[in-house]
Amino acid sequence: MGGDNTIDESAPRDFAALRALILGRAPELPRRLTQVAAYALDNPDEIAFGTAASVAQHAGVQPSTLVRFSQALGYQGFSDLQDVFRSRLRERVPSYDERLRQLREHGHEASQARALLDGFAEAALRSVGDFQAKADAAAIEQAAEILAGAETIYLAGLRRSFPITVYMAYAMGKLGIRNILVDGIAGLGAEQTSFASGRDALLAISFTPYASETVTLANAAKARGARVVSITDSVFSPIAPVADAWLEVVEANFEGFRSMAATMALAMTLTVAVAGRRSERA
Repeated sequence: MGGDNTIDESAPRDFAALRALILGRAPELPRRLTQVAAYALDNPDEIAFGTAASVAQHAGVQPSTLVRFSQALGYQGFSDLQDVFRSRLRERVPSYDERLRQLREHGHEASQARALLDGFAEAALRSVGDFQAKADAAAIEQAAEILAGAETIYLAGLRRSFPITVYMAYAMGKLGIRNILVDGIAGLGAEQTSFASGRDALLAISFTPYASETVTLANAAKARGARVVSITDSVFSPIAPVADAWLEVVEANFEGFRSMAATMALAMTLTVAVAGRRSERA
């Protein structure tokens, strides 16, 4: 499916540049190509190793859509695009998956509980390690600056994101940072954020499948003039476009349960960074 062997010089030949191109082109891509883009960024190893048929099946599109997506980015075809995803694997250092797989080959699981502990701990290590390697330092600085400049910080993260906002509300309270935890009890999320204004900021946290109330709260706060910082897992997340600064966190999972380790590390980073900035200004 790769067409002829001519290389289009305008197309990125390394994964970092390709990822940046996909993110930049995402808003203008047709719906089906956007669907492929989201799948490709969330599952780069699948793109690297899969066949056109298997990738298309998992992405929920036709194989011809993969060709159209590749050509829209300047490649001759899907195999040409696939080469860039494979180059990412050749260039990277051994992943936590690979290191831990080697460790398991030399060990024995003592019990079911121990196996679960090892699995969840490994997922946490992968999450934190991958996030640390890929974190956008400039975006983190921007987010911290927005939150530090807010009179009141509204913390909105429901469902699985709620423990993160609870921690931040606790830590910010201890550090003297004025905040409101939006817990949505009795369906009062909208009322809890109704006083947000241009002097304030809202931190929205949501991961797929996205909490619709968090999306609604972020849009409402933005409409009132508040600045919005989003922590989410994809540029295609509904809380990414509304944000003044957004931070991407993709958590690893074990047995279908996603880790929260990287998100918690980011939450701690932002909380302490905000406190530091406010202390310097005071």
